[in-house]
Amino acid sequence: MTFKVLVSDALADEGVDILREYCDVDVKTGLPEEELVGIIGEYDGLLVRSGTQVTPAVIEAADRLKFIGRAGAGVDNINLEAATKRGIIVANAPSGNTLAACEHTLAMMMSLARNIPQATASVKAGEWKRSKFMGVELNEKTLGIVGFGRIGQELAQRANALRMRCIAYDPYINADRAKQLGVEVCTLAELFPQADFITVHTPLVKETRHMINKDTLATMKDGVRIINCARGGIIDEDALYDAIVAGKVAGAALDVFEEEPPKDAKIVTLEQVITTPHLGASTVEAQQNVAVSVAKQCIEVLEGGSAKFVVNVPMVPPDQKERIEPYAKLAEKMGKLLMQLIEGRISTIEIEYGGKAAEFGQSTKYITRVALKGLLDQILQGGVNIVNAEFEATSRGIKVSESITEESKGFTNIMTIRVTTDTMSESVSGNVSSADKLRIVAIGEYMTDMTPGGDVVISRHQDVPGVIGQFATIIGRHGVNIAGMQVGRNQPGQQAIMVLNVDAPVPQEAMDEILTIEGVFTAKYASI
Repeated sequence: MTFKVLVSDALADEGVDILREYCDVDVKTGLPEEELVGIIGEYDGLLVRSGTQVTPAVIEAADRLKFIGRAGAGVDNINLEAATKRGIIVANAPSGNTLAACEHTLAMMMSLARNIPQATASVKAGEWKRSKFMGVELNEKTLGIVGFGRIGQELAQRANALRMRCIAYDPYINADRAKQLGVEVCTLAELFPQADFITVHTPLVKETRHMINKDTLATMKDGVRIINCARGGIIDEDALYDAIVAGKVAGAALDVFEEEPPKDAKIVTLEQVITTPHLGASTVEAQQNVAVSVAKQCIEVLEGGSAKFVVNVPMVPPDQKERIEPYAKLAEKMGKLLMQLIEGRISTIEIEYGGKAAEFGQSTKYITRVALKGLLDQILQGGVNIVNAEFEATSRGIKVSESITEESKGFTNIMTIRVTTDTMSESVSGNVSSADKLRIVAIGEYMTDMTPGGDVVISRHQDVPGVIGQFATIIGRHGVNIAGMQVGRNQPGQQAIMVLNVDAPVPQEAMDEILTIEGVFTAKYASI
């Protein structure tokens, strides 16, 4: 199958060339929404920069679309909610322009400190007013970095070389990494009053919109200088204007604005404000890097893989990624198994993390999405992925809940998925001993030690002689070899559970015959 990809904003040739090795590529830039809506149904992938507005109408018309790639970091021009509902992966290229954005921030900070743009304009106007443009040194000043991701960390290293004191706030900050870089971790309430310079490096989301506003500006040090090379909207521009006019803020350096271009923004009229037209990523090297990154991710997704920088799934901090992947892999397999054991219409899905698994904090949301994918894959036949798994569940009236507990039932870590239907309730628990040792340790109330993979038969039966033998006889008669067996019980002679690992799928007629054995309550074949 040949995939079709639309590039709707100017993209570096290096990225387009990579795409053309694998896909049919159309480059059509400057399309108004109605034209994009009219043609997007032909494409499997869409690559944009900041110019194209990927609206709900565009996504609704995108019948084949599997991937939207943003050649850069910000994705506020893409409607993530609409894309997520359709199961479309949205990815960006956050690291390709890291150095460009870092260096531009540093250039803006230095220009702001020494009034370089204003002095340049003055000299070109025939003036020579040295005293008017008295600046300040960066040496021994405190730099407050709001958002300590890739750009913030690169900036801190350069600011340290200038002998600045760096403090940083980030809700996902790695304290050890910050310490290695000589940066003090603090809250926003602690950062604002201390900083001589404040630079923001966060995405524009609900929580960060107008993060710098009338109230937070009032808490800042008199004479503070503010830099924004991240996203317009993080700063309330009217509040900043008032603070500069009042003398609270000495100046600002802005590369981005709430509306671009800033046609009627009064903030740009102030002499204390220096501006550039969204140039943070505008270097030859950065544009090549982001184009190559997003093109490779597009190809990976279209060929059935996953993108490296997906933005419409829960974020996993880089330092947790390696630890979390085995849990995610186990959660998906547990979900697949559980869905094949239940009957009836699902009403609730509960996922509980215990022991060391509880230490992942917000990152458990990623594992939950993968577990939901495993569950729903069985009924939606490929129409679900980690992007739209939660939406697919809730849109079907299924209540999804997640909880964390310190209890681990004798294991260092444990995950339990419990599904309730209109006729029954069933649960599966799993444990991660190491990256390559994943186990299912309980089914319902019965302990087991099961490798999550392959073909299995799981039964609940009366714990009496002869039942297991009849099982083996029937399965053998249908040409299926038994590779392993686990038996669990709570009390002798009462109900017990058996897990048979088999080397091939078990025919339905064999399962029907097993259910006729006296003392067998349930028997299910599952492939995981």
